[in-house]
Amino acid sequence: MAFKNRAEAGQMLARRLDKYRGQHPLVLAIPRGAVPMGRLVADALDGELDVVLVRKLRAPQNPELAIGSIDEADTVYLDPDTRDLWNEAYLETEKKTQLETLRRRRQMYEPAGSPIDAAGRVVIVLDDGIATGSTMIAALRAVRARHPAKLIAATGVASAEALRLIRGEADEVVCLETPEILYAIGYHFRDFSQVSDEDVVATLRDARRCVSRTV
Repeated sequence: MAFKNRAEAGQMLARRLDKYRGQHPLVLAIPRGAVPMGRLVADALDGELDVVLVRKLRAPQNPELAIGSIDEADTVYLDPDTRDLWNEAYLETEKKTQLETLRRRRQMYEPAGSPIDAAGRVVIVLDDGIATGSTMIAALRAVRARHPAKLIAATGVASAEALRLIRGEADEVVCLETPEILYAIGYHFRDFSQVSDEDVVATLRDARRCVSRTV
């Protein structure tokens, strides 16, 4: 199955997560593509929207391949199956590069407001698609350290291997599609248009304004 666009996938995820309506869940989208989906889910569940910032650590000579991921607190997840692709010197350089990107992105998103506290809340970490699982694992570990009451991973499409890894990190996993072969995330969306940082800031700002009007 191919989703029409992220909006369709977001609406489908909202229906699958409907049992959390009334619990004021915190939806943490992984920028950038998941943010529009996160807005739909947060609105449908009467929750709040924010982002969780993580970055892929890229393989040498193959930036599309993830060897792991890193979060804002410099917590690193490394895929053990890629250990023969990198050395320590390369890893340190790549970590610094991605940390700098995370810091710039946090500064860019600051006009939308400070990060929302996840402690004691039902938290849904959402991405549009998951290939290797490294980015979602880093995001889940970063959020787990903030002591949520329940931690849920949600996505439109994911590989079976990624889901296996993620189930060890989340209290619940919700995935709409698990294709036998996952070629690329965009392959499973007929419209996979790019989401800009400006779009993210605008979406977060509007989501917070809407919440403030209802409290």
